[in-house]
Amino acid sequence: MSAPVIVTLNAGSSSLRCAVFDRTPDGPTLRLRLGLRGLPERMIWERHAPRTNTTATRTLAPPDPPAKAQDIARATMLKLLLAEIDASEIAVVAHRVVHGGQNYGAPVVVDRDILCALDKLSPLAPGHQPHNLAAIRALAERFPQIVQIACFDTRFHHSLSPNDRIFALPKHLIDAGIMRYGFHGLSYEHIATTLAKSAPALAAGRVIVAHLGHGASMCAMQDGRSVATTMGMTALDGLPMGRRSGSLDPGILLYLIEEIGMTPAAVRQMLYERSGLLGLSGISGEMTTLLASDDPNAARAVDYFIYRCQREIGSLSAALGGIDGLVFTGGMGVHAHEIRKRICAGLGWLGVVLDENANQNGDRNLSAQAASVETLLIATNEEAVLARHAEALLTARKPAMP
Repeated sequence: MSAPVIVTLNAGSSSLRCAVFDRTPDGPTLRLRLGLRGLPERMIWERHAPRTNTTATRTLAPPDPPAKAQDIARATMLKLLLAEIDASEIAVVAHRVVHGGQNYGAPVVVDRDILCALDKLSPLAPGHQPHNLAAIRALAERFPQIVQIACFDTRFHHSLSPNDRIFALPKHLIDAGIMRYGFHGLSYEHIATTLAKSAPALAAGRVIVAHLGHGASMCAMQDGRSVATTMGMTALDGLPMGRRSGSLDPGILLYLIEEIGMTPAAVRQMLYERSGLLGLSGISGEMTTLLASDDPNAARAVDYFIYRCQREIGSLSAALGGIDGLVFTGGMGVHAHEIRKRICAGLGWLGVVLDENANQNGDRNLSAQAASVETLLIATNEEAVLARHAEALLTARKPAMP
């Protein structure tokens, strides 16, 4: 191996996560995780070294101005990364790119033409795609010799059936790419891979995975493949999220533009930045803040989120023709035991029954003995998926021995 390290980069709307993997004969092995979160108002730095099981956290100077938070975060992350490794060690940098559209599924080595094509998809994921691509450009400008690859969140949902893919719109619009793509695919791929190794019988069955975080979605899987998912052509659809609206009557958007007089840009900003839990509560888009609040508007936002989760699980169960397993993942799904408890409290009719102590303790298996549906808690690991794809692509590109 000419270069011993794979770097993964996940540039989100409010965070920037980086991981360093050593290339070994047994596959990529995690050496280090770095993270910046709290954007745009703050920058909280985290460093985790799994070999020594040590974690360090500190608050850095806030981005100034906040509008440049992403630019400042990228420069800060690169500085932190190069304090840990030398650029000459890097074999490849693997990026999470949210939208691959119709043309991109499998991971690809990024060049100028691909960047331009992916840029055109930015209106479909304005809170993520521009940040994903800006990180690629920033690295290419500084280190043009480093191979960079894009891994797409939409890829996992390429298995959706036509009925799950299309909308009831004129056919020429569907042919032009207006269809359901689905997101959080790297997370769902990790869960599917984990289940296949640790619970193969369940993995072969009907499983709903709830990826609950600042962005939230659910996916119905049969035999580890996506059958149905809550997000659509954009990452606005489905569940209410921290700041995103989730599903809406499309007539509302026409009313806002035609009768209220809002501009499309103002509607876009409202749907992506001022709706969801923040919009409902008027307090915060963070679930931990809402759960700790005694404001009735906070309670209303939490209640609505729980209700929508229960409805989506019911809908996905119908798409599967029943349910054998329910998996919670994502930041909220893993850490908010109260949310898991309240969601599952309304799912007894499906056979979901939680063990209260297991849920409180955050155990892997959350099911009570009386449950007919296995409920699990599995932390997602998008970085590991990125690293595996990077290693596979590097191996495939390696020239054959003479």
